[in-house]
Amino acid sequence: MPFAESREIITVPLFPLHIVLFPAGRHKLQIFERRYIDMVSESLKSGTPFGICSLQAGEETRVAGSRQTVSRVGTLARIIDWDQLENGLLGITIEGTTKFRVEDCWESESDLLMAKVVLSSDDTIDGEPVAYGEEYDALVEVLRGLESHPMVVAKKLDIEYENLWQLGWHLSELVPMGDRPKQVLLELDDPRERAASLLELLKEMSGEGD
Repeated sequence: MPFAESREIITVPLFPLHIVLFPAGRHKLQIFERRYIDMVSESLKSGTPFGICSLQAGEETRVAGSRQTVSRVGTLARIIDWDQLENGLLGITIEGTTKFRVEDCWESESDLLMAKVVLSSDDTIDGEPVAYGEEYDALVEVLRGLESHPMVVAKKLDIEYENLWQLGWHLSELVPMGDRPKQVLLELDDPRERAASLLELLKEMSGEGD
């Protein structure tokens, strides 16, 4: 298991969002809460990552009397682009790097949710690639089709089609489905298990699984 083998533990701020970020996946975000502006500013200065965990309950912005519940498996993010938007907000583009599991979390004095996380040794853009054969041709065809969509073109993804990790990450991000099935896919540790799950999901979406 990647987490058991790695045991590399770091402390990072968490950014709970209604998205599921995968390694090599990219998302554009608008930053407006002071605590996250400070977090992003520090990340831009020092290059330190932060963690993206999908929200299971609660809102992305602070609401009096409410609590946020986050998934225990998330992904480290790095900022690859930023800009001042026309609405005056800070816009950033993040890219996922390494999957992690939350060991412990707490609220800091700066109101950020901090966490001690164990990094995956395999589910990472710096991991060893996994080759595959014709059994996943259907997934390759779907991903190539999605890659030509204008919204995906705008992400400027650099997809390594010969790597099964990348095939699974990008399809999990780009196939239109809810956050819960995406989170289930993220939590899978084996690239072949993730690819097999994607094949089943695509069959169900096309009606072939009935």
